[in-house]
Amino acid sequence: MPHRITAVIISLLLGLATPSTVLAQALVPFTLELDQTQLEQEGLAVAQDAVQLIRFQQLDEALSRAKLAAQLAPNAYEIWALLGGLYLSLNQTDKGVTALERSLELNRKNPGVFFSLGSAYFQQKSYLKAAQMIEAGLALKPNVADELFNLGNAYFKLGQYPRAIAQYRKSIDLDKKFWPAINNIGLIQYEQGDKAGAMKNWQAASAIDPKASEPKLALAVALYTMGSREQGLALAESALKLDSRYGEISFLRENLWGDRLIADTQSVLATPRIRATLAKLQSTPTPAAPQ
Repeated sequence: MPHRITAVIISLLLGLATPSTVLAQALVPFTLELDQTQLEQEGLAVAQDAVQLIRFQQLDEALSRAKLAAQLAPNAYEIWALLGGLYLSLNQTDKGVTALERSLELNRKNPGVFFSLGSAYFQQKSYLKAAQMIEAGLALKPNVADELFNLGNAYFKLGQYPRAIAQYRKSIDLDKKFWPAINNIGLIQYEQGDKAGAMKNWQAASAIDPKASEPKLALAVALYTMGSREQGLALAESALKLDSRYGEISFLRENLWGDRLIADTQSVLATPRIRATLAKLQSTPTPAAPQ
C-alpha cells in the first residue's frame, strides 16, 4: 500500500521546498510509491478546503489551495473548474480562461464550465466565442434564464439584434420578473428607432424593480428627447440618486447602451441641473457598510 503523502513530499512535488541532496535521495522511494489515485484524493481534499474558504469569502487563500489541488490532481476536471472560477472572481480573466479550458479538455459534459467560459470570453470582448460557449452549455442544460440572457448579450454585441431579442424573450418566458432582459430589449429597440417600444419596456422593467436605475434613466432620456424635458430631468435625477455610475458614459457602454441612446444621454447629462446633481452625488461620501 502506498505511503501517505507527507508535507515534505508534497513540498518536493510542488517545488515549494529545496531540501538537501541527501534528504531528497532518501525520499525518492516514497515518492515513487505514490499512485495517481492517492494524489487525486489528496487534491480533492485540498479543493474541499478551498470551497470552505470561498464560503467565508477568503478568495486569495482559496486560490492558493485550488492551485495546490490542481498540481496534486492535474486530471481532475472539477478542480480546474474551481480554479478557473476563482481566477474570474479575482478579475484574473486570462488565467481563468486557461484553467477553464483545461477543465473542458478533461470533461465536455459540465455546462457550468461552458457558461463560465462564455462569461470570460465576453469580458475579453471575444463575443463570438462567448456565444459559442453559452450555446454549448445550454445544449447540456437548457432553460437557464440567466444564461439565455447572457447569450442575448453576446448576440447583441455581435449586432445580431433579432437573435438577441429572441434569447431575451426566452429568459423572460422562464422568469416574468427578469427585468434586465426586458430592459435590454428596450436598448435594441431604441437603436432601431422604435422609441415607443423601448419606453414601454423600460416602464415595465421599472415597475418590476422600482429601485433599478438603468431602465429609469433610459426612460428619462427618451422622455427628454421627445419634449417632456421637465419630466425627463426629474426622472433622471431620481435614477442617478439610485446609482450614480449611470452618469458615466463608460459604464453605460459596459451595460450595452448603443450610440444613439448614449448621444441622447449625453445631452441630458450636460444640462446644468443634472451636472449639479452628479457633482453633489460625487461629493457625498459613500456610507460605510455595517459591520
